[in-house]
Amino acid sequence: MKIESRIGRSSENDRKIFDFISNFNNFRDLLPPDRVSNWESSGDRCSFSVDPVGKTGLVIAEKEASTLVKIKSDPALSAYNFTLWIQLKAVSEDDTRIKITVEPEVNRMLLPMIKGPLKKFADGLVDKMEEFNF
Repeated sequence: MKIESRIGRSSENDRKIFDFISNFNNFRDLLPPDRVSNWESSGDRCSFSVDPVGKTGLVIAEKEASTLVKIKSDPALSAYNFTLWIQLKAVSEDDTRIKITVEPEVNRMLLPMIKGPLKKFADGLVDKMEEFNF
């Protein structure tokens, strides 16, 4: 099951947003500081702790210039496997639409319990990206 965010709007250029989000050294600024700690990153990998989940890691799995960054959980560090897509669509030079999709790989019985929190996370990330000065 895929969980999709609302479609957000940024007044930033799609290339500028893409360059920022396709490097995990920048990505930390988009995550909630009260829930994320022990952040470590290189360009295409990162690891961190999330309250209350614990330690996890992410890997950039795919990039399509100015339109898509596909992120996967790092199975060596993550207890939960998932894929996250950040999609960008340029409407004009300074108008970019943002959509985030999360696909958890969990038992179908757990989906009703995690759907709400994952939707809230995806929408919250869009909220942050809308106001962020890339």
